[in-house]
Amino acid sequence: MQGKHGHLSREQKQLALRLDANGWRRVDIAREIGCSAPMVGLMVRTGRHLDATPFGWEPRVGRLTIEEREEVLTGLARGDSFTAIAKGLGRAVSTISREVKRGGGRERYSAWHAHAHAREQTRRPKSFKLAAGPLFDEVATRLKDLWSPQEIAARLRLEHPDAPEMHVSYETIYQSLFVQGRGELRRELARCLRSGRCARKARGTTDGRGRIPGMTMISERPAEADDRAVPGHWEGDLILGEGSRSAVGTLVERTTRLTLLLHLPNGKSAEQVETAMRTAITKLPSSLARTITWDQGAEMSNHAVFTTATGIPIYFCDPHSPWQRGSNENTNGLLRQYLPKGSDLSVIGPEELVAIQDSLNGRPRKTLGYLTPSEKFAELLAPTA
Repeated sequence: MQGKHGHLSREQKQLALRLDANGWRRVDIAREIGCSAPMVGLMVRTGRHLDATPFGWEPRVGRLTIEEREEVLTGLARGDSFTAIAKGLGRAVSTISREVKRGGGRERYSAWHAHAHAREQTRRPKSFKLAAGPLFDEVATRLKDLWSPQEIAARLRLEHPDAPEMHVSYETIYQSLFVQGRGELRRELARCLRSGRCARKARGTTDGRGRIPGMTMISERPAEADDRAVPGHWEGDLILGEGSRSAVGTLVERTTRLTLLLHLPNGKSAEQVETAMRTAITKLPSSLARTITWDQGAEMSNHAVFTTATGIPIYFCDPHSPWQRGSNENTNGLLRQYLPKGSDLSVIGPEELVAIQDSLNGRPRKTLGYLTPSEKFAELLAPTA
């Protein structure tokens, strides 16, 4: 906490003098900088601090300085909110909240203790676990299977609860992929990570879709579908290929996130989608095929034919409300790792589509406690087997 040989650093003494000028009690100043109250009194009386040894460390650009931490400390003492403190410093609110949390919370935060701890964290040698060996092999294999670092980290803990050498944080995986010069994982594995969208559709745009006759809206869907407690409620959609000329259908079960992929080699007309959907859904036990929710795409124009043939009602989302099919939207995002935008989906054969479907259903999901959809779905089938 103090400088060499137990002496206070120049920065500690400067901090003490500033806090005294702001009316702090000397016993509180002493607790803040790590010395006795009489020593604080001596510093205040003499005003001496330039002869002290400098602390010898400055945080890199972008990190909080000791002056900023002092502002956090005095703001907390005034009872200011994190938002007010952040605004005064021109920082993000999350930066301030994390800083205070690391420092012990509002009641225990110390600017100098936090600053000294930041230096120690910078100096501490970082040993990366992903240099070689079984853990490296597991992570590399699952990245190639398009699992996310978060999925990998959580699943390793589930599969190896008593083997800490097989545990790794997802942040370590990201660092091993992206930090220059680490080299623990081959750089080409970074291409296996899920990509975010590069653009968003502007609000207020229209999609040119007309109203489908005989729609039953999502507001009339059974309440049991909303809380996901009862399985058998599905969400559906199409993902489109290059120029919207080809498509693959997706059905996602809301409780387990199990995914069924619909092969549409000859187009995405209402007749073709209805046939593919009926073929896929009728293979399931009736207790696991209760409802389907879809958006208002023209491919659902034959919804009445489907319902008559299967007894499964279709409910329609409100316009421009993809969150009403949240499980399906999330799954479609994962599916784009296998079928990137701009691809010609008509060339994807049924065997390849089944392999992609199996891969999706074999990925652990955070919302399932890092079980896979296949494992969760198997739990539901077991009592009826």
